[in-house]
Amino acid sequence: MASARIKKGDKVIILSGKDKGKTGEVTMSMPKADKVVVAGVNIAVRHTKPTQGDPQGGLVRKEAPLHVSKVAHVTADGKPTRVRFEEQDGKKVRVAVKTGEKIGG
Repeated sequence: MASARIKKGDKVIILSGKDKGKTGEVTMSMPKADKVVVAGVNIAVRHTKPTQGDPQGGLVRKEAPLHVSKVAHVTADGKPTRVRFEEQDGKKVRVAVKTGEKIGG
């Protein structure tokens, strides 16, 4: 499972599919399913019938999950990078492979 490398709040770029090249922030991570939800990317449209809660009905747009292999971290210059783990001060931290900078906290 490679999804521990990408967590909620990370800035990522889409590597393949209809949204290729778009960037966004991870709003939800699903490590057991190896999927992530990225804000503003992979928008799914659902047609809904009118209900008591939503008397109007109509089109509902929401972000659908993407497989974690379709996204990569974004460096400061906007290019994708892989992530590796290193031990620093006795703690396991995520590090960008291209730049060597620490990711997150």
